[in-house]
Amino acid sequence: MATGPTHAMSGVAAWAAVTALADTHALGQLSPKTWVVGATLSAGAALLPDIDHPKSTVASTFGAVSRGASTGISGFSGFIYRLTRTKHDSDREGTHRGFTHTVVFALLAGLITTAIMQTSAGAALGVLMFFFAGLAVRGLLHTWSSSKDAMLITAASVLLTIACWAWADDQPTNAAAFGVAVMIGCIAHFIGDAITEQGCPMLWPVPLSGMTWYPVAPPKALRMRTGGKVEMVLVGPGLTIAAVVLSAVALYRIGAAPWLAQLDLPPEVTAWIAPS
Repeated sequence: MATGPTHAMSGVAAWAAVTALADTHALGQLSPKTWVVGATLSAGAALLPDIDHPKSTVASTFGAVSRGASTGISGFSGFIYRLTRTKHDSDREGTHRGFTHTVVFALLAGLITTAIMQTSAGAALGVLMFFFAGLAVRGLLHTWSSSKDAMLITAASVLLTIACWAWADDQPTNAAAFGVAVMIGCIAHFIGDAITEQGCPMLWPVPLSGMTWYPVAPPKALRMRTGGKVEMVLVGPGLTIAAVVLSAVALYRIGAAPWLAQLDLPPEVTAWIAPS
């Protein structure tokens, strides 16, 4: 897997890219607050697939509660792997980089998020914000002691959720946008894992080369080692820059960053940022 900060930033960058490149009319349905909530959900969802590994950093986000959930999800993932693998798939347990690393899981996570928002009261968003904000904080601050900082992560998640609520009187209720944000974050995770040495079986159960758990990956020369120089020097900083730039563009197009129009930018860039 890529490191936590890289995954978290990939989620923000992917959400920013989709909202910046989307049609202006579609973006008009997003308020600045909804965009920020979506970015938080996407950043957290970019860590979510690793919940299938009880020893992963993200599995210890909320202490014993998240570790217990991780153990159950890991067992389920292994069961699905053994049930659906072919003779061409690798002979592994399938508890990690299994079901939670597939597009099917991303779709389910997004649909469940949308359903929760559509069928529950406003408090549902608070629960979602708390959970995904915790994953995002854990990912960005992955060097904190996983055995001692669950309370710190929890407190940070609560503060982020409260800050979002205090931002404005109106509460964002765009259920579809939040579901899409979670899907985007998960898929960003899959892409990040796909460019590492092990690849990612994101296309399960589509059979490729006789394998239902085919590890999607670029040629070996283009893969990176987790925590290696390529990730830490190029990929991580590159994603951070992309996230900042695309976030500014997306926020400008929904009326939240008017200062961007004051910059002395090339006409081609200005035309893209503010299409007529």
